Amino acid sequence: MKKLLKKLETSMVAVAFAEAGEFETAREIMNEEKPRKTDRPTMQKRTYERKEIRAD
Repeated sequence: MKKLLKKLETSMVAVAFAEAGEFETAREIMNEEKPRKTDRPTMQKRTYERKEIRAD
């Protein structure tokens, strides 16, 4: 839900700039929306051994 609201907000800001004649700024705002690899949370590696579970 947060992603949808953020996308809508970004689109509306870009529309406002485009209506004011700032087309290049609107394009830049829309291109900034793409997620970057560094924005993703990182997973921690396990420092312990995992127990094996087998079904007999």
